[in-house]
Amino acid sequence: MGILNVTPDSFSDGGAFLDPEKAYGRALQMEEEGADVIDIGGESTRPGALPVSVDEEIKRLRPVLQKISGKIKVPLSVDTRHATVARMAIEEGVSWVNDVSALSDPEMVSVVSHYQVKIVLMHMKGTPQTMQDHPQYQDVVYEVFDELQNKIELARASMVKMENIIVDPGIGFGKSLEDNLKIFKNLETFQKLNCPVLVGFSRKRVVKALFGETFEMIKMGNLSMSLLAIQKGVQFLRVHDVAETKILVNVLGKMGDI
Repeated sequence: MGILNVTPDSFSDGGAFLDPEKAYGRALQMEEEGADVIDIGGESTRPGALPVSVDEEIKRLRPVLQKISGKIKVPLSVDTRHATVARMAIEEGVSWVNDVSALSDPEMVSVVSHYQVKIVLMHMKGTPQTMQDHPQYQDVVYEVFDELQNKIELARASMVKMENIIVDPGIGFGKSLEDNLKIFKNLETFQKLNCPVLVGFSRKRVVKALFGETFEMIKMGNLSMSLLAIQKGVQFLRVHDVAETKILVNVLGKMGDI
């Protein structure tokens, strides 16, 4: 899953792809690099990020979706917490909804069920504004697993097909470094939810904490963690560096590791 942020304040590429032409160029590039799906977001959910209105999110996303939709072959995903935004994006050609709040908007499950699109249910403790304010868990793996299981049941109760559900344990979203490492060490546990598992750690603080702050070390960290995630059975990697990650996946495939 290639990341395409059309925001002024995302932690890695804020402001780089606000212009629809530039966003289209980056989407086309990621498709050529081997992305299987492109995730487009109009609201930053980095730690401490301020929320934007639904109208502003739509204002950022609609022209980009209209520029890209139908011009590339891979599916498009919208990264949003809001049902109104998801509905607009689906009507503009999106077939995935990446919901970092896992159906916190009570209307989201109805939208996903009505259109029968894929839904990524991600665990987040709190909100982007509060999630890193001393998050506490008794057993982070068990608690995240349990909440994701509850969200799956909520989606299924609203007639969302099981084959349309993907889970994400939410690395970096309301977790300490220790919490993130525990989740990463136990990624295979989330396969027991009987859904594909997606992880997103690309360029996040956990990578910088483990590998260093330089561009070279961050890229090496992303690829190292991608390798480990694949070996733990993760089906989807949400990344900025599509080309390098795709090479890694292809090499592992040729070696028979996946």
